[in-house]
Amino acid sequence: MARAGYKRVLLKLSGEALAGDQGFGINPTVIQDIARGIGAAHEAGVEMGIVIGGGNFVRGVAAATSGMDRASADYMGMLGTCINSLALQDALEKINVYTRVQSAIEMAEIAEPYIRRKAIRHLEKKRVVIFAAGTGNPYFTTDTAAALRAMEIDAEVIMKATKVDGVYDKDPKKHSDAVMFDELSYLEVLSRRLSVMDATAISLCMDNSLPILTFNMKDTANILRAVKGEKIGTLVR
Repeated sequence: MARAGYKRVLLKLSGEALAGDQGFGINPTVIQDIARGIGAAHEAGVEMGIVIGGGNFVRGVAAATSGMDRASADYMGMLGTCINSLALQDALEKINVYTRVQSAIEMAEIAEPYIRRKAIRHLEKKRVVIFAAGTGNPYFTTDTAAALRAMEIDAEVIMKATKVDGVYDKDPKKHSDAVMFDELSYLEVLSRRLSVMDATAISLCMDNSLPILTFNMKDTANILRAVKGEKIGTLVR
């Protein structure tokens, strides 16, 4: 068994990652691959909390720009994160990784309410805890929810799984000369407006000295490499 380099981490997944190439909803093959990657990291001994976005169903900001009330759009996005959380829970438990879903919006029939001490106890019992419904408040992204939950559970790092290898000086899909950073400071990310997490999340992490590691999710084995402390992606600290 490979040994983890971190004791406790918070993994941030985008909702779009679950959709795969289909672009909307949940791709069963993709979510099974992600579950196996998480399972390998869990087997290495790391305690893991997970925050998933809801962008494969609805994005609050995008819906608001088309005329929908922003608060209503954000609540719809939170419900999307709940769907994704339950799907990931099912995929994980099918490979014998015990999980708990805790929701910031109370829905007792499908998830526990978010209670910090209970979440930490689940982690200590080696259960994966999936945090659904963001912060439970509109106008806050799941990036901010990830930063908040990471600090509440005393995670050592936020691991943000993306579609690219790390943080670049410009969009690598549009510019062949884009350069990837190995390491950045929080202030560099904010001043250069680099696409790591939103400014609120970055500021929270900076104020609490919480590192952020971004890496490519296309190879789900990268989750294990990340928790083992191998040098991959871009580290913000």
